[in-house]
Formats: sequence, C-alpha cells, structure tokens
Amino acid sequence: MSGQTRLPVSNQSSQTPGGSPAAGRKPWPHLRYRVTSGGFLFVLAVALTGAGAFLSGNNLLFLVFSAMLALLLVSGFISRLVLAGLELELLLPEHVSARMPSAARVRIRNLKRLTPSFSIELSELPGSSILQDPVYFPLVPGRAMVEAAVQVVFPQRGRHRENLFVISTKFPFGFLRRSTTVALRRETIVYPALEPRAGMEILLDSISGEIESHARGDGRDFYRIRPYEAYDSARHVDWKSSAHTGGLQVREFSRDRQRTVEIFFDRRIAPGQQQRFEELVENCAFLAWGLCERGERDARLWVRSQRFALAIPEEGDIWDLLKFLALVEPLMLLNPGEGDQAAEDPVDAANLQIVFSVPPDAAVEVGI
Repeated sequence: MSGQTRLPVSNQSSQTPGGSPAAGRKPWPHLRYRVTSGGFLFVLAVALTGAGAFLSGNNLLFLVFSAMLALLLVSGFISRLVLAGLELELLLPEHVSARMPSAARVRIRNLKRLTPSFSIELSELPGSSILQDPVYFPLVPGRAMVEAAVQVVFPQRGRHRENLFVISTKFPFGFLRRSTTVALRRETIVYPALEPRAGMEILLDSISGEIESHARGDGRDFYRIRPYEAYDSARHVDWKSSAHTGGLQVREFSRDRQRTVEIFFDRRIAPGQQQRFEELVENCAFLAWGLCERGERDARLWVRSQRFALAIPEEGDIWDLLKFLALVEPLMLLNPGEGDQAAEDPVDAANLQIVFSVPPDAAVEVGI
C-alpha cells in the first residue's frame, strides 16, 4: 500500500495499463466559484458606485466604477493562473486500518516555470475524502515542491481506488473562493478497524491466560520455581529452594509442544445480517492482531474460513491475515439448508478453538 499518487489538478486523468495515473494536463482547471463575505461587500460597493455614476453622470465615479470592474476581472484571471499547473501527490503508510488516523504526507508541485502559486488550501470533499483537516500552503514557487504532514482516516475496510480532494484559493483579494476537485486514483488496501468491541478485550486476556498456563508442563526446558501445590509430583521438588524458604518449592518446566489458537471465521450470513458480518470481521482482526502484538509465548495461529486457511507464522504473517479480512465478502444464504458448509473438523481437537459466526448453528457444524 505504500507508494505515491500523482494527478494534475487540472485534469481528470486516466490510468495506464500498469495502473499508474497518466501524466497529461490542461492549462486551465475547471473552477467553481463561491462568493466570500468580503466579496459580497465589494459587489455591493460596485453596484452602488455604478448606480451613482449613471445617475449623476460624474466622470470621476465612472472612473472608479471602471477600476472596480477591472479589479474583478484581474482577480478572476490571477486565480485561474494560481490554480493552473499544480500536481498533487499523496504518500500513505504501508499499513492502514479503517477509522484509525494514519500519518501521511501530501506534496504539491508547481509545474509552471516562473509563476508561483499563492494561498493554496487542500481540503476534503464532504462525504468522499479521507483528509482529517485542511492543509494550507502559503506559497508554492515555480518549478518547486512543497510538502506537509497530514492525518488521513479511511471510513471502512476494503479496496479503495479513488479519493476526492478540493484545492482552492482566495488569492489575490479574497472576494471569491475558487476551487477545483482532484481525484487521486490508486489502489489502497484498508484493513479492518483494530478497535476493541464490547467483550473482546476480556476474551483476549482469557486466551492469553490459557496460553500462559499451557506453557507450564512436563517438558525439558526450565520455566520457574514456585510453591508446592496439591497433585504436584515429588520428583519436581527443589530441595535446595525448599530449605532456603522453609516451604516446599517445585520446579516447573515448559511444554515441548507449542500451543495453537485455531480461529474459524464463518462467512455465511442470511439477508439483513451485513452489519453483524462487519462486526465479526473487526472482532476477528482485533483478536488476531492482539495475540500477535503481545507475542504470546510459543503461540501459533491457525486461521480458517471458507476457501481460506493460513498458519501463522509458518505460512504467512499477521499482515496476510489482515489483508484477507480487508477484502473478505460474505456468503449469502437464501435458504437455511443451502449454501457452503462451515468447514471440516478442527485441525487438532487439542487446539484452543474460537469461532466467529453469524448463524447460531455454526459451532455445531465445525464440531466445536
């Protein structure tokens, strides 16, 4: 997902067969105008001056009226010149999650040879952009590039191919805000949100405790010395530590066998359960991410779904799983007895098994 996206603001670019934006541009962007509060006052002043000039026939008022009209014309020409020849580039981090602010960088390059661009503002198009806050560039010299740090937020997981931004300016006099829409076309894979939902942190702590308890056993690697408990074997008593503390102490050893957490994600849903499916996707992503981030001792993950299986770390890493969850689509069940079956039996009945499923009978079908 890392890389660059370039698009001249003056052109809705097409893409080359390789997926990179084309480099063509037009000399003038398509502009939209919005009158500012100062512009309303100036237009009112122009109207009053013109009315006074025509009613009185005063040559001085005609001269002032002509100068004010010329000022408006010059303002429109300069604003077009300021917005022409700009190129926008957005650099995203390699890994991006939905609804989580990510640090990115935005660059504006002025392709004009001599003419600088003044008072440039980059903002979001309501309902379609990812930019958190507007970015202001006071000056972009000719044949130069200006860069700024920004925060971007993608609203949902999935494959994002286009994001819309607005580049605008009130230069030179602030009477009108002139703006143009920029479409940045690049493919970005956005992972599910990694925010904990209700009960997921408790589940994560519980699984971590299970893994930790499983790490203690009858293996060969020394784990720790602890007080004697009922049913502990006498052959594990550490007599030296017992004599030192005045109470029985035993040696614990780690198990030779690694603990595997087996996660099954059921993609089957009935009509009207799309929102619940999205919640399960985020729950699964949070749990897997939490287990990998904590670096549980000797923990392995085996993640399965319909037509998908991944063993971590043998066959891939957490980013491969998050990419799958970013693009996964539900399997719609139109009738209760139809559609794909959940999955085969668990890989190993001794594994710690977790099921994410919308249908209530999924745990029965996978034998869990």
